[in-house]
Amino acid sequence: MQELMQLSLQEEITQFYYREAYLLDHRKYREWLDLLTEDIQYVMPVRVTLENKRGSNLNHDMTYFSDTKKDITMKVERLYMKSAWVDDPAPRQRHFISNVMIEQTDSPKEYKVISYFLFKRSRSSEPHTEEIFGEREDILRKVDGGWKIAARTVKADQSVLTVMNLAMFL
Repeated sequence: MQELMQLSLQEEITQFYYREAYLLDHRKYREWLDLLTEDIQYVMPVRVTLENKRGSNLNHDMTYFSDTKKDITMKVERLYMKSAWVDDPAPRQRHFISNVMIEQTDSPKEYKVISYFLFKRSRSSEPHTEEIFGEREDILRKVDGGWKIAARTVKADQSVLTVMNLAMFL
């Protein structure tokens, strides 16, 4: 019975992430905002490459962004404005999510979820695509019978991002 409940939770959370990817890929940003809690912390620390066998690690003192729900909402609304030249013409984008691993937290309504991501974006007729890949660490919270993202830390594997801008959500 416990194993069946765990598989059901795994499927439910994985489907939540697939829905999130669909909303982002189809530019349904306002609908995506509904998947976030009001107290969300959405952070992307800078990865630093070290000169030793430990490889690279994250510098939590330096971030590409450290956003609240208010910050994210402002970025979303800006994408709907005609003056959002960074998004005109709209790029084609895809979010690929895999390796979803779930851990219980001290709160019965929250889970820590690790997932791998690959984000690809292509613009107009340019021959190359941009990509960011890595790991996300989320806190998912059950709110009114549905899942919401209460915290997200995006851990890009690249220490140098090769995208033109960070006008996307990961």
